[in-house]
This record gives sequence, structure tokens and C-alpha cells, in this order.
Amino acid sequence: MKRVITYGTFDLLHYGHIKLLQRAKALGDYLIVVLSTDEFNWHEKHKKCYFTYEERKLLLEAIRYVDLVIPEENWEQKAKDVKEYHIDTFVMGDDWNGKFDFLKKDCEVVYLPRTPEISTTQIKKDLMQ
Repeated sequence: MKRVITYGTFDLLHYGHIKLLQRAKALGDYLIVVLSTDEFNWHEKHKKCYFTYEERKLLLEAIRYVDLVIPEENWEQKAKDVKEYHIDTFVMGDDWNGKFDFLKKDCEVVYLPRTPEISTTQIKKDLMQ
């Protein structure tokens, strides 16, 4: 079984997120989504989410491409997760291109193109107008 892992906040879930998860799942048999906790988002990413961690987790678990959702609590856990979950492929959006190449010694690293016309940041800006 080929295991794939990806990371994100997945706040205000939209079709760009779904397309990313669909393409990530197509790279293997089992997709693990590591979801940023509220504390990690606030203290490390300086983001306040609209939905709580538990609400975002519930939404992700309802998506057919997602097999397991686990918490992301710090930047450093990626290498540990790759080993602990026996990951074959690490997937991120291409806005992170090159940032996780250090994991190539343990697994394949793939940067998928984002859906250019949609983003959570843009949705929030549009709603504020």
C-alpha cells in the first residue's frame, strides 16, 4: 500500500482544497491529511481560522479522498510523521516548492500546482468587501 501525506489549515474548505486532495490521493492508496491545530495556526502561522480544528477535521473526514486526519502541532513534526506513518509520498502545493526537499532522503516529495483562481485568503478578502 502506497501512503501519501499532505499538510494544511483547510479553513473555509473550497474546490481548490478538494482538487489538491483528489490529486494527492491519486498518487497512492492511503491519504493522511495533517491538519494545523488552532494553537499552531495562531502562534506559529499568525492565522485565525473561521472554523475550529474539530470543525475543519470533521469536514476533511467527510471527503472520500481522505483516509486519516491527524493534528499538526509544530513545523518540525514532518520528518517524524514521514517515518512514523511509513510515508511513500509527501505532497504540498507548489507555493511551497523546494521547502521540503530535505524529506527526499526518506520519501518522494511532490509539489502540486494550486488552483490559481481560488484561495482562502481571496475568499476572506471578497467577503470583507
